[in-house]
Amino acid sequence: MQQALEERAPARFMEHVAADFVGNDGVDRDALQQAVRAQVLANQRIGLVLGPAEVEMRQGSATVRFSALATGSGGRWLPERGGSWDVTTGWREEGGDWRLHYARWERR
Repeated sequence: MQQALEERAPARFMEHVAADFVGNDGVDRDALQQAVRAQVLANQRIGLVLGPAEVEMRQGSATVRFSALATGSGGRWLPERGGSWDVTTGWREEGGDWRLHYARWERR
């Protein structure tokens, strides 16, 4: 998913998101898809730096916590925008693939 964002490929990013995804404030899969598309349109370059991941595995599901630093720019050398978050994600196995079914993020 990180690579898909950095390569400005929102459809590839969304391949990993479950149909019933839920995020902060009731963000659903469609709203997430629109947000990802908006960032790709607004930024010629997108950068992501993810902190160490804390993973809790269970039968057919996992919770992953990490920090994220996101930057965006219009193509110049230095990013013009950026932010950092603490992120908690929930994953489940669906037909042999892992899908993101929830995410919570808090600005640092």
